[in-house]
Amino acid sequence: MGVSNRRRLERLLRAKLNSVGRHYEETKRAYADAKVASRLDVPTDEDGHARIVCRRHAEKRAVSLDDAGRPACYDPDHPDCRGCVEDIREERIETW
Repeated sequence: MGVSNRRRLERLLRAKLNSVGRHYEETKRAYADAKVASRLDVPTDEDGHARIVCRRHAEKRAVSLDDAGRPACYDPDHPDCRGCVEDIREERIETW
């Protein structure tokens, strides 16, 4: 096998391994998101993100929730965000 063929094979294998790694991380993240959303009884999209209506921006969002039930967009200094987290915990969050 020539040097150029070996380099092409190495690039191909590296690209495939990177692709598999990204897919694995996306799947792992979707599973974790769906697990938290399920525990909090929040509907999810096909990627496992919680489907909520953001109180701060008054818009539909599909977001990841951390283990404490806080959306990825959560700002602890904003009263609407604090209210959103309270609504999620009390299972009264507006969803879509």
